[in-house]
Amino acid sequence: MRALILAAGLGTRLKPITDSLPKALVAVGGVPLLEYNLKHLAAQGVTKFIVNVHDKADMVEDFLRSRKSFGLDVTISDEREQLLDTGGGLKHAACFFDDGEPFLIYNVDIITSLDVQQVYAQHQKTNVLATLAVSHRSTSRYFLFDASHRLHGWRNVSTGEERRPLPSSETLIPLAFSGIHVVSPEIFSHLHAFCGNFSIVDVYLSLASSRCIMGYYMQGEQWLDVGTPEMLKEANSIISTQ
Repeated sequence: MRALILAAGLGTRLKPITDSLPKALVAVGGVPLLEYNLKHLAAQGVTKFIVNVHDKADMVEDFLRSRKSFGLDVTISDEREQLLDTGGGLKHAACFFDDGEPFLIYNVDIITSLDVQQVYAQHQKTNVLATLAVSHRSTSRYFLFDASHRLHGWRNVSTGEERRPLPSSETLIPLAFSGIHVVSPEIFSHLHAFCGNFSIVDVYLSLASSRCIMGYYMQGEQWLDVGTPEMLKEANSIISTQ
């Protein structure tokens, strides 16, 4: 399995820590997030990685070089000139995914016990465009799924905005996205209409009515978005007890 680790973000919610350190190198339990997740995913069968960089990119590259990428196959996707967001970052890295196989997209600031091989196995079994790991938890933005876990739309509860590209008469289930998804290489044939900086969420919503995008329901797995000082403190507490 190949994986794109999204590590180019500015980490603004982690200021002042990220004033001098890229988000990818913020430490949890004494280990930089990038190192933690490279090793975590390698242990689950990921064999090749591509890591996108933008903010303090030299520091990320120097870190990987000094550690010899921990003996792993790691490629850099350079976004120094423009931060491309999740969708643009994927499009920029398209040439890396040339083996015709589904691949993993994974946010660098996640700490989770989720077995990504289970998400991958469901994706292969269903043969859909993308499989999104989701759960019942409180957030400001939700994907909307039907009872079979097919994606129908998206809702921002803070602004009241709602998008339903795939109409449904049934009550849809709001589920929070984990930042973990398995995607079929077919996705690249749908990215021509998108340019520059764009979100993968917009891609999924634009395709939901014509292509099947499914949710993988997380049940009890540990999951933390280490995106704020408060969550970083919680993550450090959890890691220290493991």
